[in-house]
Amino acid sequence: MSTTHRRDINAAAAAGTVGGVRGVIAGGITGAIEICITFPTEFVKTQLQLDEGGSRRGEPRQFNGIVDCVKKTVHSRGFFGLYRGLSVLLYGSIPKSGVRFGAFEELKKHAVDSNGQLNTKTRLLCGLGAGIAEAIFAVTPMETVKVKFIQDQSLAKPNYRGFFHGVREIIRTEGIRGTYQGLTATMLKQGSNQAIRFFVMETLKEQYRHYTNRAPNAPVPILVTGVFGLMAGAASVFGNTPLDVVKTRMQSLEASKYKNTWDCASQIMRNEGPKAFYKGTVPRLGRVCADVAITFMIYDKFIEMFNRVWPSK
Repeated sequence: MSTTHRRDINAAAAAGTVGGVRGVIAGGITGAIEICITFPTEFVKTQLQLDEGGSRRGEPRQFNGIVDCVKKTVHSRGFFGLYRGLSVLLYGSIPKSGVRFGAFEELKKHAVDSNGQLNTKTRLLCGLGAGIAEAIFAVTPMETVKVKFIQDQSLAKPNYRGFFHGVREIIRTEGIRGTYQGLTATMLKQGSNQAIRFFVMETLKEQYRHYTNRAPNAPVPILVTGVFGLMAGAASVFGNTPLDVVKTRMQSLEASKYKNTWDCASQIMRNEGPKAFYKGTVPRLGRVCADVAITFMIYDKFIEMFNRVWPSK
């Protein structure tokens, strides 16, 4: 290998190993933009997962599918009813994405080889670490409040007048612990989510660079990144939707009827059958695929910009 080519590879590796601070900033901005685009699909997914109708005990379903959920929501609350709880995710998505990408980049910095690459095991471990970090520091309280807000809207007389009022009421009645319901399920969900997504994304990027003779960590075209994001998002949905259903139930207004994560999963299986673990899969598939594609596209562009105006030392 020539000295010039080796220098190019080392430069690409240095640029690709983004500092944690830059990852946090780029991730935070990315999260805010992404959630404003995709929130209605998250709203519908959550409503369908909270609908315990159609169980073996014979309760009627509240919604007969995605279209019915959208129609009923718009009819009773107007179009912006589909954005109920957006403020919660908007406030939370900035730190969530910041922690996710900041943690991943920091872990990656210590795990890459001499070419700035992760191997199969380190991709999974860095993604897992990023998911657990975001679950603890951002996702669990954000998701708990979001689920309560969305479920609260279906009540005849909603109890929460807005984000800060809702948070204050939850803490007043349930304490700080009330915002950390479903922590175990969320850690399992987010850990597996990011392990799958970052593994798929990093692997596809590596293969693309290999077959197009690009240097390690060289930028990947934005549309190609979007396609890879769709694939990574789909893989995570089919891989961990059962955990997402359990997490949603554990964070609902009726979470007190479950002793713990395992008891929640057991009750779902016993009362509603195995299919219940895939409730909301279709809207989640649409939301997550769009989420991951948009997130990685925007994030990569911010990182490219940072590499030009804020180079690594």
